[in-house]
Formats: sequence, C-alpha cells, structure tokens
Amino acid sequence: MAKKLVRFDWAAKKMLRDKKNFGILEGFLSELLKDDIHIEGLLESEGNQEEETDKFNRVDLYAENSKGEHIIIEIQNSRELDYLMRMLFGTSKAVADNLKIGAKYREVKKIIAVSIVYFDLGQGDDYVYVGQTRFKGMHTNTELQLTPAQKKMFKKTAVYQTYPEYYLIRTTKFTDIVNDTLDEWVYFFKNSEVLDEFRAKGMEEVREKLNVMNMDEEERRRYDKYIERLSAEASYAETLQIEAEERVREDERKKRNIEIATNLIKMNFSNEQVAQATGIAVEEIEKLRMNI
Repeated sequence: MAKKLVRFDWAAKKMLRDKKNFGILEGFLSELLKDDIHIEGLLESEGNQEEETDKFNRVDLYAENSKGEHIIIEIQNSRELDYLMRMLFGTSKAVADNLKIGAKYREVKKIIAVSIVYFDLGQGDDYVYVGQTRFKGMHTNTELQLTPAQKKMFKKTAVYQTYPEYYLIRTTKFTDIVNDTLDEWVYFFKNSEVLDEFRAKGMEEVREKLNVMNMDEEERRRYDKYIERLSAEASYAETLQIEAEERVREDERKKRNIEIATNLIKMNFSNEQVAQATGIAVEEIEKLRMNI
C-alpha cells in the first residue's frame, strides 16, 4: 500500500538541501538523465528560496555534480504563460554568473535545467520534453560535429552537450500509467505517493525520509498550512479561469444577439418585436437602428 509522502516542492525547500538527503536528488537525476549522477553540493543563487512564504510558488535547487556541471531544479505550481522564457533567463544567468571576468569561453559551465510544472505548459501530447541545441546544415541537413581537438578541450563528444539542456516534466499530462523507472518519479511528483513495487534509484530513500509521519508536530503544522495555501491558490486560479470563460461566452451571446437584432431591423420588425426576440433593451435597439 502506498504511503502519503511529503510533496516534492516542500522537500526541495527543506529536506533536500541537507547533504544526507542528496541520494534522493541523485536518484531522480540519474533516472532522468540516464546517467549515474553524484551531487557534490548545492550552489547559491538569487532564486534559492527557502521559505514556504516566499513570493512565487517556485523552488530552485541549484546543484553541482561530480562532472562540474550545474543543475537547476525548479518546481512551478502556478500558471505562467511566459514560463518558457523564464527557463531561458535562468540558464542564461547561470552561465553568465559562473564565468569569471577574463576567463576563457571554454570554461563556461554546462547547465542542465529541470522544470517540474503543475499546469499545462504549451501544447503537446507528452509529459516529458527535452530541449537541446543542435546545428543542422541548411543544404545537407547534417549535424555539426566537434573536431578531435574540441572534444579534448570540452571533454564532450557532441556539440549539443556543451550547451544548456532543458528537461520539462508536465505532471498534469501524466496519466498515472507507469512504464519505466522515470515514470515512477513522475508518479511521485504528481501524487506524492510511492507504490510498493517502485524500484527506481532513490525511491527507497524517498520512502524512508519523506514520510509525512516522520515530521515533528511543528513541522507538520507548517506543512499542512502550506498544503492548504496551495489548495486555496489552485481554487482561486480555477475560479478566475471559469469566470474568464463565462465572460467570453457572454460576449459571444451578446454579439450573436446584436447580429440577429440587426437582421430583424433590416426586415422592418418593430423595436418591441426585436427586443422580445433578442432580449436587448428597446433603447439599445433604437441606437442600432440609427446606425444602420
């Protein structure tokens, strides 16, 4: 039976910053990147928010792995239409901030940006997307390759490996059908549960360390308050969406009624007859008649 676990965004704000819990991050990143990831430590950035009351419903975990690559993990609960541009800004800033004045461009850090979002971002039928920079020939359609000297300098085998990479997980598009070990992690992100049969790297530590029942009374109180606020924000967002849709429908009804009223006026129906047929006030119908 699955146990209810601490939400990943809360864990990222609190528990995963502790080195003894790096195994959870390492497990997730290893499954996502299909590599054996080891976290050396967390880096500081302006986005490294620790308090659950911080403005914006997001979390940045900014880590460095054993290869010297920098990994940004961001969790976003509230809808942002320009979130894709924020992802670009975050990686660009990380690149610029970590290149010392006078340093050679070959010292630019590899940035891996992982975004876990709880809203429909963009259009697409998948729940995990990968963004990479590749150079294709306009005439030959072949991909630009690194020279042997560049491979030695960058310690990479392909051009795209030197540029920032983006991993976007859209939890709302996940159907809870688990086909592989990465799906086990996405299931956890969406449901805050780990099923008994899950065997992905890091899952055992998730079961052990992110159990809600392991919280002390004060921590549990703050966590419950955080969950309540997330629910309130979700309800508020849903209300705004419903109201916006209703306004659109109302505008469409008014537009249709005006079209009908205009046609009836042209057919020499009286103002009262038009008003009865469309529900538009006689005074408004008179204004329409004057403008025809």
